[in-house]
Amino acid sequence: MPPQRLTTLLTEAKADPSELREVSRVMFARLAVLDEGTEQYQYVRNSLIELNMALVRFAAKRFSNRADQMEDIFQVGTIGLIKAVDRFDPDYGVEFITFALPTIIGEMKRFFRDTSWSVRVPRRLQELRIEMAKTSDVMAAELDRAPTTAELAERLRITEEEVLEAQVAANAYTASSIDAEGAADEEEGTSWVHRLGYDDPGLEGVENVTALKPLIDQLPERERTILAMRFGSEMTQAAIGAHLGLSQMHISRLLARTLNLLRDQLLADG
Repeated sequence: MPPQRLTTLLTEAKADPSELREVSRVMFARLAVLDEGTEQYQYVRNSLIELNMALVRFAAKRFSNRADQMEDIFQVGTIGLIKAVDRFDPDYGVEFITFALPTIIGEMKRFFRDTSWSVRVPRRLQELRIEMAKTSDVMAAELDRAPTTAELAERLRITEEEVLEAQVAANAYTASSIDAEGAADEEEGTSWVHRLGYDDPGLEGVENVTALKPLIDQLPERERTILAMRFGSEMTQAAIGAHLGLSQMHISRLLARTLNLLRDQLLADG
């Protein structure tokens, strides 16, 4: 074929499909007798890839509902086309389009399988989830009910533990916003964010009391008595002083010294 005609075919979006197939057939026959790595081999190979880019565009239309990912879909589809060109053998006895399309679409599906999961899970579990979903539908039609874990395991020839593992992994396929509303049978207007746990400030107080107890036990009896009256019985410093026969000022100094000592010991232990 004249180089000018080949250039026209590579650039025209509406070239005759039958002519494209014939040109591809001729170029694959030429590629088969060239030494890989040579300039001629690379030229013919690259021309075949460009010549059949329409297959990538055709396959990408199957996923037109994912417009935001179309650039990525086209890129992985191109990788599939390149793999098909490199693997195709004219002696297979089939048209290149018949061989290439499954490879291109397979790359696109693999892209979705690897990127659509909210949480990354092993490839083994991704594939088992798909197989288990298909088998479950078939068995549900046969049994007129959902199959049990044991029945699924027997049909798939795997253990019940593997079935459960795949079911848990399936929960990672999609993620929901914590602002999403709960199920219809649950309290209306209750979103997941309102069910999340939060830090209870009272817990810190419990931790402090637990940490302080052995330190308080080491104090002299008078200081322990003053702390008990002040923070346990909530007595005023004047009332504590009157009870112990000490001035309010003395009680204030004892309290301040005791609290500073406890704070220093608590911080040191932390």
